[in-house]
Amino acid sequence: MPHPLAGKPAPKEILADIPALIAAYYTLRPDPGEPTQRVAFGTSGHRGSSLKRSFNEPHILAITQAVCDYRKAHGIDGPLFMGKDTHALSTPAQDTAIQVLAANGVLTYIARENGYTPTPLISFAILEHNAAHDKAADGIVISPSHNPPEDGGFKYNPPNGGPADTDVTGWIQDRANALIREGLKEVKRFPLDEAMRQEHIREIDYVTPYVQALPQIVDIEAIKSSGLKLAADPLGGTALAVYQKINEIHGLGIEIRHPWVDPTFSFMTLDHDGKIRMDCSSPWSMASLVELKDDYDLAFGNDVDADRHGIVTPAGGLMNPNHYLSVAIGYLFEHRSWPGDLKVGKTLVSSSMIDRVAASLGTEVYEVPVGFKWFVQGLHEGWLGFGGEESAGASFLRFDRRPWSTDKDGMIMTLLAAEIRAVTDKDPAEIYAEYEARFGRSYYGRIDAPATPEQKAKLKALSPEEISATELGGEPIEGVYTRAPGNDAPIGGLKLVTRSGWVAMRPSGTEDIYKIYAESFDSAEHLQRLQEEARSIVTQVLGD
Repeated sequence: MPHPLAGKPAPKEILADIPALIAAYYTLRPDPGEPTQRVAFGTSGHRGSSLKRSFNEPHILAITQAVCDYRKAHGIDGPLFMGKDTHALSTPAQDTAIQVLAANGVLTYIARENGYTPTPLISFAILEHNAAHDKAADGIVISPSHNPPEDGGFKYNPPNGGPADTDVTGWIQDRANALIREGLKEVKRFPLDEAMRQEHIREIDYVTPYVQALPQIVDIEAIKSSGLKLAADPLGGTALAVYQKINEIHGLGIEIRHPWVDPTFSFMTLDHDGKIRMDCSSPWSMASLVELKDDYDLAFGNDVDADRHGIVTPAGGLMNPNHYLSVAIGYLFEHRSWPGDLKVGKTLVSSSMIDRVAASLGTEVYEVPVGFKWFVQGLHEGWLGFGGEESAGASFLRFDRRPWSTDKDGMIMTLLAAEIRAVTDKDPAEIYAEYEARFGRSYYGRIDAPATPEQKAKLKALSPEEISATELGGEPIEGVYTRAPGNDAPIGGLKLVTRSGWVAMRPSGTEDIYKIYAESFDSAEHLQRLQEEARSIVTQVLGD
């Protein structure tokens, strides 16, 4: 059940204490012997809170030095593009990183005037540089994405522009933890004022080149000539400056909601669990924009680093991310002059509606484990036209098939929704309703269940031979997967597929739970049956 305050304005008493948060960043020291206080790269870099000793200055000193060491060991000698978001810990983390990068002689580009930079703009800048220069560039993104205001995040993007793969993050993580254990003795560091005087630290305009290039990936002229009434809510994040520049350069007249930066994010409505979380795919976090759905032809939001999207339409309110991904894929592969061999990328827990739409277009689906990193190569090399995940993150190719961003880009996804509305004269929710009429209605859900660390490890290491069940939801099991069909990579769990539904079970990387994803094309009752039987199968396999 949602928290009693879900979807309601944030009470003042729960707002983050920003001075205490920043003081803890500089004064608290992590204990290398405590696992929760070590550097730990998950699917989106290292995340934590200074108050919990999991995101403090020693972490950033060590990670940045580890990035410098990785670059040197792997011959990466071009510039490093670094951006930060509007979380309170992001500016201190960038200041720390600058000190280390300058001392290591790394040419580093940061936003001018102490500005904020969306994640996709870092990826865009890396790809643009590397297309024109021999010396490869890479990047650092300082953001915990949509996480609560108390959190910080730090992510490395290699020269392909996208999230680093596990071999890269594992190297950086291990090196950073070793540096912390050794008292940071090998970390090179200048005082901040001296670092900022170095020729290696340079300020640039990240926003204008990105916005100027938008007609290469979205039909800006169709949006402009349509006269659509549009609204955007950056949720206090980095998309604010981008939408302002879009209005300035392209004249779209987008009304910007909450056009300010507030590190407490006090204007937010609370998420399902009563926490402030800038999740643009959550109807609770987006409640204030959803209330205005009838005031605009289309409204949309982005999370703090603008790598995710939320689409609000008069017909459907806040669209389920799986629904919009299906519509975006259908539209792009019908309206772009792309060659027929381009594939659609989806994660294994994304809706099978995507498969049905792709099949109707004669397009191959490339199904991978959870994590956007699995789409980077395909987008970078130009054989994946679209890559998207169920958590409202996606990117796609330019009109001419060149890569745009190999990281998630929430802003091209919101602008694409406006293009779809302008070109088809239907809002995306109406198009999805047509898909349901053609392909069947999807009933999709996710539930969590408690699990010990030992059970999580066992679930992650399951083999198909350990599954004795032959039926699920009253149908024969047609497929048992512990590796993704698209790239044969381990999925870190189990997926079972029947004619009219599927379930997937994965351990959480951060909590003592496992997650059950399920989808039925039969009924809500069938979905519930799938979930119950999946829980029973996992319980049987893991033991009590």
